[in-house]
Amino acid sequence: MYRVVGVPLVLDELVSAVSGAEVGGVASFVGVVRVENAGKRVVAVEYHAYPAMAEKVMGEIGAEVERKFGPLRIAMVHRTGRLSVGEASVVIAVGAAHRREALGAVSHAIERLKHEVPIWKKEFYEDGSEWLEPGPTAPPAGLNGKRGS
Repeated sequence: MYRVVGVPLVLDELVSAVSGAEVGGVASFVGVVRVENAGKRVVAVEYHAYPAMAEKVMGEIGAEVERKFGPLRIAMVHRTGRLSVGEASVVIAVGAAHRREALGAVSHAIERLKHEVPIWKKEFYEDGSEWLEPGPTAPPAGLNGKRGS
């Protein structure tokens, strides 16, 4: 499961997707909007993406993670749109036969996702805003981050 959605994320859905009789350990990561970044008070975050491309890259990361950590069940979902402090922006869940592989896979997946997936992050502060990820530029013109689930 690799998705980019415009609705709130639910960890239980991803945990269910990666669970099964052969799974002995499920590990997860939930990234949430924090109130402060680099000494600035964050009031909101806005994510934009090209969903088809983002989901393709997520799938490639999933395949890489499985090659590195063995047979796994992987689910990655990233949210787009405007999020408030405390809302989940990304959820990753991995089911594996053993905890070591599940934990390693989750850690590897979030690091790769943050650097490789074409999702752009704009933080809004009390005194302005700034594009942060994947670099200091805005997303390509025409991307609005909207997509059904």
